[in-house]
Amino acid sequence: SALQAAGLPDGVLAFLPGAGEEVGAYLVEHPEVSVIAFTGSKAVGLGIVEAAGVHRSGQRHVKRVIAEMGGKNAIVVDADADLDQAVPAIAYSAFGYAGQKCSACSRLIVVDAVADDLLRRLVGATRSLRVGHPREMGTQVGPLIDADAHKRVLSYVDLAEREGTVLFHQDDVPSTGFYVGPTIVTDVSARSRLATEEIFGPVLAVLRASTFEQALALANDTDYALTAGVLSRSPAHISQAAAELRAGNVYVNRTTTGAVVGRQPFGGYGLSGVGSKVGGPDYLLQFVDPRVVTENTLRQGFAPGE
Repeated sequence: SALQAAGLPDGVLAFLPGAGEEVGAYLVEHPEVSVIAFTGSKAVGLGIVEAAGVHRSGQRHVKRVIAEMGGKNAIVVDADADLDQAVPAIAYSAFGYAGQKCSACSRLIVVDAVADDLLRRLVGATRSLRVGHPREMGTQVGPLIDADAHKRVLSYVDLAEREGTVLFHQDDVPSTGFYVGPTIVTDVSARSRLATEEIFGPVLAVLRASTFEQALALANDTDYALTAGVLSRSPAHISQAAAELRAGNVYVNRTTTGAVVGRQPFGGYGLSGVGSKVGGPDYLLQFVDPRVVTENTLRQGFAPGE
């Protein structure tokens, strides 16, 4: 109704609810569908790209796919970072929306010199977060979206006991509902599942680096390339991070979530997706076919009767 009120002509928009594996698969394979815009998991996104590459009877175009498929985003904390600024930025990036944002921080990479102090403060800040129903005043971490997500994220919490050291896990959560408390895991190896797989929940893997350069290398050691953050007071290190971090959106001394449409076009590359960045000036051009009309305007006389 909002789009119609804005002047969208009748018949342009169709809303078709249903299970993705049924409705989505049908639409992706339909010969009259020419452009597919998808947001979701890497597995589903790659499946769409594969299915869209198959030519079917009645199809008169190569299907175009725009896919935003998630990330394994890192925040790098430099030795000279302002920890009063860093702690709330990390906590919000990792645990806001219960970690259910593709831009959420899932890896924290800290230079050794400041690691102990930062983690002590981060645990204190995380302990103060209230887990509860979104409609309740004071709630800062809500539930996961459904039972499957709840089961999956809890499996990563269990995995944390085997792949690292659970520095903190919030047990004070409602007894009914799909709640998982914020979890911080240290002593995680760079190629562990906790450090490489998208969890989409409030689980933060912590890795230490001896130097800022090593921290950047660890941040880039991922198949994804969606968002990344750097917390530093060094202009040289900030410039280095801006140039070297492998991510579609790089954030300096702030959270890694909350891109402003029109001012911070959002999207990644690598296994984080394909296509132009959402909110950018060229995004809508992906939904049209460019044409060029060339005319010779040098007339050879006049057309009869004109």
